[in-house]
Amino acid sequence: VTTPKNEGEKIARKILEKRLAACINIKSVKSLYWWENEIKEDEEDLLIIKTREDLFEMLKDFIKSIHPYKIPEIVAIKVKDVNVEYLNWLESETSIKKIKNVRES
Repeated sequence: VTTPKNEGEKIARKILEKRLAACINIKSVKSLYWWENEIKEDEEDLLIIKTREDLFEMLKDFIKSIHPYKIPEIVAIKVKDVNVEYLNWLESETSIKKIKNVRES
């Protein structure tokens, strides 16, 4: 997910507060892209969001609801392998129980 420069942390915190991700890395990037028949250039924040595959649709809908871009970049990359301890931690932090607790509070 890319965001306008300096908005990545705000969006990342909202995602984490909803327990839709266990970890989000934020990196400043320069993006070149086509928009309205012109090549544009912007400084943006790139969010690398770690979540469970079964939460992707919910995460995507949430990002669309809070993102300032008309067409936000939301891309899922399939993970080939991951160490089991990290996977267990990710699943624990994004458990359905924890998501329900957020909704009820």
